[in-house]
Order: sequence, then structure tokens, then C-alpha cells
Amino acid sequence: MGVRIKSTGTSRAGDTFSIVEHSAAAARQAMERAGVRPDQVGVLINAGIFRDSNTVEPAVSALIQKAAGIGLDYEKNDPRSFSFDLMNAGVGVLNAVQVAQSILATGSAEHVLVVSGDTHPSLKRAAADDEFPYATSGAALLLERTEDPEGFGRVHTATESGSPAIESYVDVATMGARGRELMTVVREPGAEDRLVALAADVARQALAEAEIDLVSTALIASTVTPGFPERLAAELGIAASSVRTPDLSQGDPHTAALPLAYDRAAADDSLREFTRVLFVAAGAGPSAAAVLYQLPAPVGAAA
Repeated sequence: MGVRIKSTGTSRAGDTFSIVEHSAAAARQAMERAGVRPDQVGVLINAGIFRDSNTVEPAVSALIQKAAGIGLDYEKNDPRSFSFDLMNAGVGVLNAVQVAQSILATGSAEHVLVVSGDTHPSLKRAAADDEFPYATSGAALLLERTEDPEGFGRVHTATESGSPAIESYVDVATMGARGRELMTVVREPGAEDRLVALAADVARQALAEAEIDLVSTALIASTVTPGFPERLAAELGIAASSVRTPDLSQGDPHTAALPLAYDRAAADDSLREFTRVLFVAAGAGPSAAAVLYQLPAPVGAAA
């Protein structure tokens, strides 16, 4: 048994800057694309970090679940759904995939919906800048069990000791009465180098699972910097032409980078030449995760 991506959903900045609305819109789109009803989603996992007005309580996942229309009926025989936040910087989506694998293996849920995305807490801007280097966007992965030879392999994770490389916090010494709309992000000198090295190490662990033909392997990685995926590809011996990235016109989509890149590649049909995708996430901690994803055979391909 494996776990595969049944569909994806995305939402970029437009009429709203609310990450609750963007994540919910991405969730609804993923369900609509797959023809899956809300009552068929047993679990929703939110991997986003930066929230509307620096919301602490309730769990943002619950707000997204409500906005997406999942689990809102409470009659005796209605299917049960629940949600939770899983926050681990830019690595959260792959951590959520790992949790979803365990949930789906038990048969206790038909589908797991992983949502991610970030916004400036002021809800007044969408594009990244030097002060806040993350773009507003939402993304969703709708996951299901499969008996076919496709889907995610084992998720490998790694952390490094020492300073966190990237820190985000509300500066209580300077926030005054504006704490709900401010966020300080500090990236240490050399942070990208440390993250590339850690990401490469954990990616090699994932690649060592089987004899992998790198020519037929696409790379989708975090966009800590615009050039991060290409630097990682060079470290791994993967051609730059095999790298797939999200739209970076407004900056780094942070926790949504991997699903946005996969959605974009699927829409462009630019994964057809590959048999696998290597997903690699990296972020504050420093932490990293990697997993191989076996793509379904193209429609019409010989068995």
C-alpha cells in the first residue's frame, strides 16, 4: 500500500491576504478537482507558519477546516473529521505527508488533506521584501491510499545542531500596540550554505533507498532563495533542467513552495518525461526532509 497525491489546489494573493481564506480556497479546489466531497476528508493538516494577525488560538487548522466546509455537520451518523496544525518551518509539508502515511495506513480516513501557506500578519501585503521574505499564497495536497506502484516512499528527516539559521519572532521590545501585525525575520550569514548541505545529505538518504536513475528524476525543493533548488540539484548531480519550481514573482511561498511547484508542473505536463519526483524541504532549525515520489504511468503508456 502507498499514499499518492490525488489532486492539488492553489490560491494566490488577490482580493484577500488572509491565509485562512487562501488555504481554504486551495482545499476546496483540490476536492473539486478530485470529485471528493468534504465528508470524505477524514483529516486536515495545516503546515502553515505565518498567520492572520499572528493568531495563536484557536488552531488555524480549525479555521481553515470551517472555511473549507469540512466536517461541519454534527448529526449522529455523519462522518467525523478533525484537523490540527503541524508547524516545522519550511519542512512542515513533508512532515505532514509522513503523518498522513500513518493515518491512511490504518484505514481510519479515506483522504487526508494537507494545506500550507503563509501571509504577512498585517494582512496588508502579499509580496516578499527584505523585511519579510515570504509571499502570500495557499496550497493543498489531497492524499489517498493506493495499491498501485506509485506514491510516496519513506520520508527522511534531519536536523543540525547550533544556531537556527533563520529565526522569526515578534519583538516584544519594539512592538508596542502593533504586535498582531508585526513579525521579525532574521537570516544568519551563511544560512543558505548550511541549508543546502543539510538538504543534500537528507536527499542522498532518500535516493539511497533504491537504484535511482537521476536522469528520470525531477527535483522539487524549497525556495529559501530563488537559486536554492538549482544549487541543491548541482550538489546531487541532477540536471538543472530537471528542477521544477513555483511561481516566484512575488517571492518565496515558504511552506507552500513544494505543492505549488508540483501543481505548476502538473498543469504544464512537464513531469511526463520523469518517473519520480524527489521532494526536498529545508528551513529554520536548520532542518530538512526528503522523500521520493513515484509518479503514475502516463495515460496510454504500455504496461
